[in-house]
This record gives sequence, C-alpha cells and structure tokens, in this order.
Amino acid sequence: MNIRFIAPVAMALLSSAAFAQTPAPSQPDAPLPPGQAQRPAESTQSAPAQPIAPKMTEPSTTATTPQRQDANAPLEGANSFTEAQARSRIEQQGFSGVSGLAKDDKGVWRGNAMKDGKSMTVMLDYRGNVVSQ
Repeated sequence: MNIRFIAPVAMALLSSAAFAQTPAPSQPDAPLPPGQAQRPAESTQSAPAQPIAPKMTEPSTTATTPQRQDANAPLEGANSFTEAQARSRIEQQGFSGVSGLAKDDKGVWRGNAMKDGKSMTVMLDYRGNVVSQ
C-alpha cells in the first residue's frame, strides 16, 4: 500500500481517540460523551481531620432575655470559667457582694453572695448555670 494513504488514516484514528476521553477534573461543566454518568463536582479543599469546635462565648443575659437554667444544676464537669468570669456571671443574675469563690473538685464554682437582703451560697457550673441555696 501507499504510505501516503496509510499515514493520514493513522493520524485520523489516533486523534479521534483523544476526543473519546472524559473531561479533566478541572473542567466540571464540560459535557460528557453519551452513556457516561455525570461525576460529582470535586472540591479543591480537603476536609479537616477533626470537626472544628465552635468558639466559646458567653451568652448575653439581660433583664428581657433571662438565662435558661438546667433542671439538675449545678452540673459537674470541666469548668473553664475564670474566677472573674464566674463572679460576673453570678452578678448578672442579680447577686451582689460575691465573695469566697473557689472551684471545687467537681468543677463547680462556689461562694457567698447577697440577694434580696439575704446572704446565701451561690454556685456556678460549667454551663453557666447559677444556683443559690
């Protein structure tokens, strides 16, 4: 056979194979050849190894929005409130003269305070619940 005939036919066959390939991941919107399923979009960012914990902030407690209290408060747990934060949280609940605050072995801040002219023991748990006795 004539080489002039074989070379163009071979080139045409080789170049048509390139058109039959699926689109590259960098082209997610490119149409796929008939009979192939659409792939899900690929993300360029990898997922974190562990979920990221939300930033802890103190909830706003005002006279119009009272703080919700857990029924079994004070709850035992790892308390991350500082003494100043515990004092502030207790005072926000209407107590004054907060003194003697100390965190016990169960993670509950305990101290003394005044409310409505009465001296009482106050407690603050790790969730911010304020309880008095």
